[in-house]
Amino acid sequence: MQDTGEWQALGAHREALDGVHLRDLFEGDRHRGERLVAETDGLLLDFSKNLLTDETVELLAALADRAGLGHRIEAMFGGEPVNTTENRPAWHVALRQPNPPPEVRAEFDHMAEFAAEVRNGHWHAVVNIGIGGSDLGPAVATAALGAYADTELDVRFLSNIDGAHFREVTQGLDPARTLFIVVSKTFTTTETLTNATTARAWVADAVGEDAASSHFAAVTASPNKAQDFGIDAESVFAMWDWVGGRYSLASAVGLSLMLAVGSDAFSEMLAGMHQIDEHFRTAPWVENLPALLGLIGIWNRNFWGWPTYAVLPYSQELALFPAYIQQLDMESSGKSVQADGTPVSTPTGPVVWGQPGTNGQHAFHQLLHQGTDIVPVDFIGFCRPNHSHIGHHDLLMANLFAQAEALAFGAPDAGEPHRSFPGNRPSTVLLGDQLTPHSLGQLVALYEHKVFTQATVWGINPFDQWGVELGKTLASGIAAELTGTAAPNPTRDSSTQSLINRFLAHR
Repeated sequence: MQDTGEWQALGAHREALDGVHLRDLFEGDRHRGERLVAETDGLLLDFSKNLLTDETVELLAALADRAGLGHRIEAMFGGEPVNTTENRPAWHVALRQPNPPPEVRAEFDHMAEFAAEVRNGHWHAVVNIGIGGSDLGPAVATAALGAYADTELDVRFLSNIDGAHFREVTQGLDPARTLFIVVSKTFTTTETLTNATTARAWVADAVGEDAASSHFAAVTASPNKAQDFGIDAESVFAMWDWVGGRYSLASAVGLSLMLAVGSDAFSEMLAGMHQIDEHFRTAPWVENLPALLGLIGIWNRNFWGWPTYAVLPYSQELALFPAYIQQLDMESSGKSVQADGTPVSTPTGPVVWGQPGTNGQHAFHQLLHQGTDIVPVDFIGFCRPNHSHIGHHDLLMANLFAQAEALAFGAPDAGEPHRSFPGNRPSTVLLGDQLTPHSLGQLVALYEHKVFTQATVWGINPFDQWGVELGKTLASGIAAELTGTAAPNPTRDSSTQSLINRFLAHR
């Protein structure tokens, strides 16, 4: 893309903005904050506090056209093999269509029937065992929709292979009234299967081996392996290879969420996802929330050279959301080769991080306001809370608006440099009406398509994750040595071997 006229025009335009301050842009345009916004179905995107102009937006839209974003969207929605390195579709959007493929509808009905039985049964707790996309999506959504959850059912999430996590998650639970959902596409994931085996022993110690099977369900693309583990066939739910893990919340991977909030709320979340899907397909780029977020990400990463950005939800219910976006963006965009195998010619995936406000204000906002690096920010907030403490919510949102204002405009003080705030630090505000299943679905789909937009411009495949494989392969060999089932590797580097030796001597 660097060789295109559209990219070069953006580069020249960026140079023309050297020395321009957001104060200047707002003072020269009294309606900037009302105009540089986009909205769909109760969700407002205010991008006016970014270092851009109307011309920037038009040039970014032209870049999207040059990259073939419209064609790529239709290819993804049409089920074409856009995951080129694995030669398969990335068809997660099919999961939330009002009239999905028959196998999707059948699996949803299976999930809803199972959820009704669990919610009306004798279970006190549900523990989802998974990792990565098999854990973080439903964990984020279950926490976000706590106000809509069944208070009689305690839904927890177990991911880390660290035994301390198993101890923490099962603390206070009655194994006789605990249901485990094992989520693994291959049913071979080391962390998940290790935790599942420990969970089965924990249950069997309490209820006996014969009764333990009734305490387990599975979500997998390998049903035979789940049944070999001892899970009844009617408690096994399907995954498909055309849905990547970090895009799988709307599939049976979200079963634990459905158990928490019920099938109606789950359906509302799917409807919110679908609304953004259709908006992404049909809205012009200059009015298209996911495309704008992605193109602004390109603008900040490639033309301003900022390598990181923060996601800051002013909502305690979205405390896990930054981690979810971190996985979605960094696992999708952390690529150094294009889809055709050639090296990328520009920086790609940014470092994504964050935590909820106002906690972050007392942690890292000092760096955001006065540090030497500029960190673009996405603020997320809602007009109405899911609680009755209105005074708290007013103060929360006052802080969100104030932080965006302070980052943009600062407060220069030539007489006291320690109290001087330079401003000119970009942020985007996403403002929804209320955090509901529908609006949560919107947020998830919004960021999915943001990442897709960026990947299209960079020419990378956002649907594979080969970078996670090497460490897993090496860990398998080392684990065999730690358990005494394999001899030391004579070709291993001295640092790693020394660490292994020390561990063995001191464990």
